[in-house]
Amino acid sequence: MPDASTEYEVLIVGGGLTGLYQLYRAREHGWSVRLLEAGGGVGGTWYWNRYPAARTDSEGYSYAYFMNEELLQSWDWKETFPAQPDLERYYNEFVDRFDLRRDIELNTRVTAAEYDEPSGRWTLRTATGQTFVTRYLVAASGVLSVPHFPDIPGAGEFAGPVHHTAQWPAEGVDVRGKRVAVIGTGSSGIQLIPAIVDEVGSLTVYQRTANWAMPLNNKPLSPQEQEDIRRNYPALRELLRRTSGGFVHEDATRKTFEDSESERRAHYERLWNGQGMRAMFSTYADLVTDPAANAEFSRFLAEKIRSIVTDPVVAEKLIPSDHGFGMKRPPMENGYYEAFNRSHVELVDLRANPTRRITATGIESEDRLREFDVIVYATGFDAFTGALLKMGIRGRDGVSLNDTWADGPFTYLGVAVPGYPNLLIDSGPHGTYGNIPRSAEVQVDFVTELVNHARAHGYERIEATTEAAEAWTAHVYEAAQYYLLADGAWYVGGNVPGKPRRFLPYSWGIPTYRSKLDEVVAAGYRGFEFATAAVPSPVASGA
Repeated sequence: MPDASTEYEVLIVGGGLTGLYQLYRAREHGWSVRLLEAGGGVGGTWYWNRYPAARTDSEGYSYAYFMNEELLQSWDWKETFPAQPDLERYYNEFVDRFDLRRDIELNTRVTAAEYDEPSGRWTLRTATGQTFVTRYLVAASGVLSVPHFPDIPGAGEFAGPVHHTAQWPAEGVDVRGKRVAVIGTGSSGIQLIPAIVDEVGSLTVYQRTANWAMPLNNKPLSPQEQEDIRRNYPALRELLRRTSGGFVHEDATRKTFEDSESERRAHYERLWNGQGMRAMFSTYADLVTDPAANAEFSRFLAEKIRSIVTDPVVAEKLIPSDHGFGMKRPPMENGYYEAFNRSHVELVDLRANPTRRITATGIESEDRLREFDVIVYATGFDAFTGALLKMGIRGRDGVSLNDTWADGPFTYLGVAVPGYPNLLIDSGPHGTYGNIPRSAEVQVDFVTELVNHARAHGYERIEATTEAAEAWTAHVYEAAQYYLLADGAWYVGGNVPGKPRRFLPYSWGIPTYRSKLDEVVAAGYRGFEFATAAVPSPVASGA
């Protein structure tokens, strides 16, 4: 085993909501544990994404940790959908309340993680030259944690400030009176644009693909509403456990054309005036499986966009033509469409008017050069797999995870990968869906009990079998055949050129996922092999 001064039973990589909960569970069970976080603070997404108007599209009270009644009762959610500063404050409160900070190493980016077969240990190296050794490596690096930058010629030549929404500086960005370009109209761009439109001198929005955005309809929560939330947490948790996405919105059970046209129209209006992800889950049960049902709701949304955007040419550019509603995760908006009615806002359609290059003074498109003071990339993430593939993970015989996943992720339960003993994944591909804290807690609880099972039986190695991973990966992909999907959706890797087009989330729903994990546990952790240091051959479980 390589020499190292720092060895732990478990190392957790990632200090976002998932990694922090995993650290809490590890401490609860007395593990020797350390959490390594690349950022200068905790919170993951809610540490890095500091751009104006960054907020969750999950109701804050559904986004909380539910394992501690005192924390639930003492925290006030001041808005239905809390903004980044409140969420970052929440995670720091969680860390301090449970004294987790002493086991967290900040500013520690993992650049290599190698498995040593004789010792059964992982050795991790960081960008600052530190070395850590561990028996179990838990990757909690997150679904949306690696910013994607489009490959634009001359990108490094621009003389002014350049920022990505996912790497927003803590001190903010001065856009007052400036000529600002925003590249991208996904969730972050749709939040950012109306938030800065009153400050900038001019705003040019570069759109590759239009998205169907629904009103977030956020509002402050009154003291009485906050008290009602605290009193109803038991019922709320049961609701979140039974809904497919872990949201507060009940899953639709009726099909579209079971209702009359007038009934459907009234329902669509209620959804438009509702809150959050309601339309995604509570419209009709066949919204994303029946092309006719999807087309009708998409036409309704197109009418709404045309009614808001006064320039009909701009309105048509903002209406997606390559996918229907729900074929991508729909962004939530607050004044986004209205922003394009402002005289100092321009929309550049990149499909009709491609970018040629970035220059020292601006962005040159097919039609002309537009000059800017600030360029902002709102171009999203290399989702689900990006962070894992940047960690330099090498398993048995030095095989790289990047090579193993060259054609897409291959996992068992979204938790383990054959050939990578004692590597356990929280919130990665094949196991994450919907309201992330709700799916993440299911995975973290499973991983915690899996490690406890090994500890209780004296095992020092956990590994998924190839057969189990083949069956699980096929089960994940089976879901794709039922859904209407956009080729460019980030949950199939469509936003990153060269990335394998594979269905990445577990979209059968969180209750189904939980039941699948329960079946594995009931069968003695079927699909895993365990071994002790003294027994080189694996001990199959659940045979």
